[in-house]
Amino acid sequence: MIVNTEETVIRLGSASTTLIRFIVVSRSTMSLAATVSKISSLTHDQRECLENCTEAAQVSEWCADECLGDPEMEACARLCRDVADLTTMHARFMARDSAYSNSLAEVCAEACEACANECKKHRAEHCQVCAKVLQMCAESCRKMATA
Repeated sequence: MIVNTEETVIRLGSASTTLIRFIVVSRSTMSLAATVSKISSLTHDQRECLENCTEAAQVSEWCADECLGDPEMEACARLCRDVADLTTMHARFMARDSAYSNSLAEVCAEACEACANECKKHRAEHCQVCAKVLQMCAESCRKMATA
């Protein structure tokens, strides 16, 4: 199989024949926002929260990875890993319209706030970026918790 960034080309053929067929399969990539917009059961606030949770999970993993190995950053790394797991789970719960989504939103907001507060204590760029993203996530999760 030959793969490039624009399209996927699948080469079909056999060793016993000289006939080689090419089939071009176009790849379509959807942004998260486009994918989330396809979930008809979500409100605007839920879509925003799902997107914020997904971004929070990614930035928290990045921050945690950057903090590893520095004893002074251990608490930050641990909180970031907790946030990454919680926000990922909350996004999945919202996507499937789980009855437990609002309860998890409260826990998610608390974890995001605690982690953002820890990140603010550090001068590292990754911590500052993480703190900003987590504050937005905490706000949207609070909306979901009280909905």
